[in-house]
Amino acid sequence: MNFETITFTVDAGIARLTLNRPDKLNSFTGEMHAELRVALDSIQNDTSVRVLVLTGAGRAFSAGQDLADPAMAAVDGKMPDIGNVVEASYKPLILRLQNLRVPTIAAVNGIAAGAGASVALACDLVIATKSASFLQAFSKIGLIPDTGGTWFLPQRVGMARAMGLALLADKLPAEKAAAWGLIWDCTEDADFSDRIDALAQQLSTAPTKALVRTRQAMHAAPGHTLEQQLSMEGGFMRELGWSPDYAEGVAAFMAKRAPNFTGA
Repeated sequence: MNFETITFTVDAGIARLTLNRPDKLNSFTGEMHAELRVALDSIQNDTSVRVLVLTGAGRAFSAGQDLADPAMAAVDGKMPDIGNVVEASYKPLILRLQNLRVPTIAAVNGIAAGAGASVALACDLVIATKSASFLQAFSKIGLIPDTGGTWFLPQRVGMARAMGLALLADKLPAEKAAAWGLIWDCTEDADFSDRIDALAQQLSTAPTKALVRTRQAMHAAPGHTLEQQLSMEGGFMRELGWSPDYAEGVAAFMAKRAPNFTGA
């Protein structure tokens, strides 16, 4: 498929997906959502892929929804059904990212605003440049944080900070986002590309199933009792304990050599 709003490549187990509307700060459109579905479905079905790196072209990660997109336009004087846009496009996108069969890295290279911030937070690891920032600007146009924003923010930074970010719509610099625990880390802009490459390489050779099961267990924990979580951990440990990667990990440990994980 020839993409118009994203770029997508796979090489040496690393899938790289770039939001590619730099003149519009990589804001989302219906066309971009359709292309993202194709790319993410391709990753889900391609067993050679071991990690996804999601980033933006130009000076932004994503400014969120493009308000000039036809889906956001009034028709015959009637305002659009924005809830339908969320249900039809953003909900499936977030769930695809959260259920992807490989770990995901959001490489936030600039402003991540609105839905753009939430899409980044839906990834397993979020690394930003020091010049990047995060913004929940919904209150400025009479809306609420969507695309999982009301779920991600309180879980990552606590209710007080989440409410402040959402109600005041203040820009959060990447360094402060890292200090608050909203993201994993930030790095100097000049070192950003090398840092992302090294992290992608590390995850592309890791035991993929174990990383994904870790994600699933951690996301399930807030809705579980301790007993339920212990049972989930036991089930996952049973499954992974019979996997080729576990056998390889133990063999490598005993032989004092580097493991050769295959993702199996």
